[in-house]
Amino acid sequence: MTVQPSDNILIVDFGSQVTQLIARRVREAGVYSEIVPFSRATEALERLKPKGVILSGGPASVTFADSPRADHSLFGAGLPMLGICYGQQLMAEQLGGKVIAGDHSEFGRAFLEVTDDCRLFDGLWQPGERHQVWMSHGDKVDALAPGFRIVAQSAGAPFAATADDGRQFYGVQFHPEVVHTPDGGKLIANFVRHVCGLSGDWTMADFRATKIEEIRAQVGSGRVICGLSGGVDSAVAAVLIHEAIGEQLTCVFVDHGLMRTGEAEQVVSLFRNHYNIPLVHVNAEPLFLGGLAGLADPEAKRKFIGKTFIDVFEDEARKIGGADFLAQGTLYPDVIESVSFTGGPSVTIKSHHNVGGLPERMNMKLV
Repeated sequence: MTVQPSDNILIVDFGSQVTQLIARRVREAGVYSEIVPFSRATEALERLKPKGVILSGGPASVTFADSPRADHSLFGAGLPMLGICYGQQLMAEQLGGKVIAGDHSEFGRAFLEVTDDCRLFDGLWQPGERHQVWMSHGDKVDALAPGFRIVAQSAGAPFAATADDGRQFYGVQFHPEVVHTPDGGKLIANFVRHVCGLSGDWTMADFRATKIEEIRAQVGSGRVICGLSGGVDSAVAAVLIHEAIGEQLTCVFVDHGLMRTGEAEQVVSLFRNHYNIPLVHVNAEPLFLGGLAGLADPEAKRKFIGKTFIDVFEDEARKIGGADFLAQGTLYPDVIESVSFTGGPSVTIKSHHNVGGLPERMNMKLV
């Protein structure tokens, strides 16, 4: 089967360090999901046509006027919604409730008492039961928005879980996506299956089949080149694209000398002998190690490595005779970290040589 546009969950990211785990739990429940920054949520809502929305946690405080907000189109879309931590506080604040700075921050293991039934807890948690969760918050909900009721409480969070059954809006102050909340994955599965009504029959094999179809349709009879660094992102992209178009793909492995002992030889053997992918092996170790000599700042090192990788790759691409498409493999963490969750300049976590910039320089389309 192929993934239909409506068979998915939209995850709106507000900068949490564990947003990717939300996507993982949704996919473990057999449902496709995508993460988008809050600033792109409206576009994603129209593009994906999801069956439900999850608002992630985040480091900001809802009590500040310039903190990230959810676009009101999300609340008016008629879709079930689950707000996690900052996401719960946003729902309360933007829908008519109140959030205040807490007397103390609550971080780590906590125990909540289930006080009422709701669909999020169906078949899992019953009123009167006590369950372990993982908290991470300073602010707290002080007044519920109209239509909401309390369904669970903890010592530090009197509104630990809230529900608006009419709109199918649910909020939890704890983090169900982390392993420290033992039943968290089941709660997220309840949301996507029982609340959103999804069948839960999607697998990563469906994603693979869909992507192969998309690559074939995009590339047609064109040629593709892929820059290999030895990392999992470019390696997986190369194998997937080769499955789609075979000999139309050429990989350029820039051996920078910074991998583990014997790893470069392993990459060459794997791609040439196991996958039979056309591969150009460039020994650029002296160039990289020479340029890094004397550099102490980690970000300066990363920028040098990224620029030098591109320079070497461009030289080899010219020798090959060019191509119509550039293959780019980027891990989900790199995509998210490369986007400022505030929509503007952000503090650099790390720079990524594989995110953007190269296609314009090389006059190729991006796969």
